[in-house]
Amino acid sequence: MTGRLSALAALAQARPGLAAILLGLLGACAYPPLHLWPLGLAALAGFVWLAHDAASWRSAAWRGWLFGWAHLTLANNWIATAFTHQAKMPEALGWAAVPLLCLYLAVYPMLAALAAHGLARRQPLWAFGLVLAGAWTVTEWLRGWVFTGYPWPPVSLMLVGGWGTPGAARVLPWIGTYALSGLTLLVSALLLASLAARRWLAAAGGAAVLGALMLAPSLAIEVTRPANALNYTLVQPLIPQAEINDPAKFEEQFARLTRLTAPGRDTSRIVLWPESALPDYLEDGYPDGYYAAMTAGGDPAYARARIARVIGPRSTLVTGVVNLNFTDRPGRSPALVSARNSVMAIGGKGTILAGYDKAHLVPYGEYLPLRPLLEPLGLSRLVAGSIEYVPGPGPRTLGLGEHGKVGVQICYEIVFSGEVVDPANRPDFIFNPSNDGWFGAWGSPQFVGQARMRAIEEGLPVLRSTTTGISAVIDADGVVRQAIARGKADAVAGIMPPAAAPTLFARLGHILTLGWAALFAVLGLALPRVLALARARR
Repeated sequence: MTGRLSALAALAQARPGLAAILLGLLGACAYPPLHLWPLGLAALAGFVWLAHDAASWRSAAWRGWLFGWAHLTLANNWIATAFTHQAKMPEALGWAAVPLLCLYLAVYPMLAALAAHGLARRQPLWAFGLVLAGAWTVTEWLRGWVFTGYPWPPVSLMLVGGWGTPGAARVLPWIGTYALSGLTLLVSALLLASLAARRWLAAAGGAAVLGALMLAPSLAIEVTRPANALNYTLVQPLIPQAEINDPAKFEEQFARLTRLTAPGRDTSRIVLWPESALPDYLEDGYPDGYYAAMTAGGDPAYARARIARVIGPRSTLVTGVVNLNFTDRPGRSPALVSARNSVMAIGGKGTILAGYDKAHLVPYGEYLPLRPLLEPLGLSRLVAGSIEYVPGPGPRTLGLGEHGKVGVQICYEIVFSGEVVDPANRPDFIFNPSNDGWFGAWGSPQFVGQARMRAIEEGLPVLRSTTTGISAVIDADGVVRQAIARGKADAVAGIMPPAAAPTLFARLGHILTLGWAALFAVLGLALPRVLALARARR
């Protein structure tokens, strides 16, 4: 084994740039849908070795950047799929957009490698791994919010188990997503250091413990139905992306929603429809011309009334909608200035109970950054229309009376660790409506994995209703209780999984993240000196 490691080390030293790219690509295979997590850990171990072996800060930065660029490009290949669902830009541009985006995203792994090299380049491999874990935790946290943030995917996603087990992600309540990413690198470094030092028993023991964590089922105990149990009906209508903005398909789409929702209309329940489910405007007060294209007779009150007939008088619907913003112009009709990607709660009598506006908008999807510069170059949004979407104020909890309290995260908002719940008004569950038609075979299962991480982190069930799949009911342990596969029209019904008590991460947020990062770094810098002093005193 040592001979093989030496041969790999020699190859990496001869072509470190190529090795960094290959390791980055291999590491991305650890995410869903492939989920080859042992291969991912091996690739991370190779990256730790490359970063530790760098002779200069330039070399460390270059290796970190190449690894990150290759790793994030393959992991985010689903972005290219989104370009196939619009007509304003060439589809081939998507295959250029992903590596170009990752030119920037790779800066964060570069900074982690650079920081570890500057602080711990002379430390043993295991200590270097600790410092790198701390630096990676910080840089992944930065990637989650700098320039509005893009944390997809965190390295820790590879340690989320199969749908029936949280895997190693069961530690998320105590450390959070980004610190688990640092811990993932640390585990890889420690296994590598054990193998390099021929500590076979330690390496085997560590691998066995990790394997047990990944495969062990959830320890959650099934409880009897509580007296105040909340019934749900979650719908996946199968609205292909090509049909979402086609007026000729609107009535057919509503009929599909009606058919899937109607069973159970006489019970007290919450009904969940996805993002992009309704083409009609449900708010009152728009200029008449904007209601003309509605399928519900051009009348928002009628649209709400027919929804009430579908769900039943004792139900509440929570659904994705588009809302519009107008500005008054004296003597003239109000002018349309922007739109909101929203969720509305509609009661069993057709009244609007509450609403939420998406806060984390998708760059190039829901708005075009630097529009005055980029629009003349031919760039456009992937979403149809020229009116910009504007962001809402952030996490909010909607009160639904007898149907409890729901926190809403629309589409990819759910991937932002620590930003999904209003801590001052904790909900009973999180609703994540999404239009997954953009995401393709790689993006959708990664999406479910990250929704599971939010459930474990916050100790709250997450219910995902999507247009095309994957829809899922996820309990507070991250276990998928029910799911609807991609490309299927279906609905699932059941009793809402219970919420857990607020987790340590739910209470502390990213203070906990940065605390773990500091602990990793301090241990990596201090332990070698402590051990050296202890040996000197013998």
